[in-house]
Amino acid sequence: MAGIYIHIPFCKKKCTYCDFFTVVSPKFIPSLVDSIVKECFLRKDYLQNATINTIYFGGGTPSILNNEQFEQIFEAIFKLFNVAKNAEITFEANPDDLTVDFFTSIQSLPFNRISIGIQSFDDDDLIRINRRHTGNEAINAVKNAQQAGFNNLSIDLIYGLPFQTLASWEQQVEIALSLHVQHISAYGLTYEEGTPLWKQREKGLVKAVDDEIMNEMHLLLVDKIKQKGFEAYEISNFALPNFRSRHNTSYWKQDAYLGLGPSAHSYDLKSRQWNVSSITKYLKAVDENSSLFEKEELSLFDRYNDFVMVSLRTLDGLDVTLLEQEFGSELKSYCLQNIKSFIDNKKVEYSDGVLRLTTDGIQICNFILVQLMRV
Repeated sequence: MAGIYIHIPFCKKKCTYCDFFTVVSPKFIPSLVDSIVKECFLRKDYLQNATINTIYFGGGTPSILNNEQFEQIFEAIFKLFNVAKNAEITFEANPDDLTVDFFTSIQSLPFNRISIGIQSFDDDDLIRINRRHTGNEAINAVKNAQQAGFNNLSIDLIYGLPFQTLASWEQQVEIALSLHVQHISAYGLTYEEGTPLWKQREKGLVKAVDDEIMNEMHLLLVDKIKQKGFEAYEISNFALPNFRSRHNTSYWKQDAYLGLGPSAHSYDLKSRQWNVSSITKYLKAVDENSSLFEKEELSLFDRYNDFVMVSLRTLDGLDVTLLEQEFGSELKSYCLQNIKSFIDNKKVEYSDGVLRLTTDGIQICNFILVQLMRV
């Protein structure tokens, strides 16, 4: 099993917290689409004819593309790769793009899942982080998607935004749950160095929410959504039964994937590659079939670290037997030795050969993971 990720880096404007590779100039969109199609042909053997179970258009803002541009990319993918009939095919979208006309225009496309980048329903929050939609537009976007026949919808939220309180975050969660979506991704705000929001904090214009309040926000979210039948299948991802993100889960299960487009990452179980993070350099590299990506061969310790990091964040947990099969008895012993204190103080539970974070453990997840890394 394998997946394909397509990075569409264009945004109409940049959010203050974002450190992803994005650009605001739309003039390169036609050329980029042509180059992504060419890259499909250049890298058609990368996944060795594995069945493609997930296709994911991320960004940036993929919903900035029109029907014909999506069709160009799909034509290449379905021609060159072995796509499963029941493949999960997702695109990310900004709420203000999801109009009735937009859904009419994409009816012929094979999308069956949408991830809507809402972040907040509060207009003041949205202005502070430079989002281009309003709270009402976000609500209408979900309703438009539902009326267009989409029954696999995910929305993104951020907690710990500047000036956000526990009470205002609770309102955001309640609005989200009232929309009857199938999946919610909710991330604690991080101040990435160099972003406008980071600079605002450095100047004292905004203040980060205290860690204790951040933890309370996460616990409130988990409590509220579990009451509505959602499962916390990963620390930041919550789904109704049978609606887990298959694409994200494939990352956590260490499946191979091919990344297309500037800055996109690929993984073939032995190495990682990342495409050049520049529109012009990407277009030139694809045209000349040269210097398209950098590559890192993964050592045993690299692969062990990845396995531990992604497994322990999930509800399925870290299978110790599988760890030993993949990485040997020495690294199994290393993991169990370094996690023992967290088991003893109830931050991690160990049962039936599987390690899982407890509710208390989730609050210090990063600290636990650091103790388990092998360098």
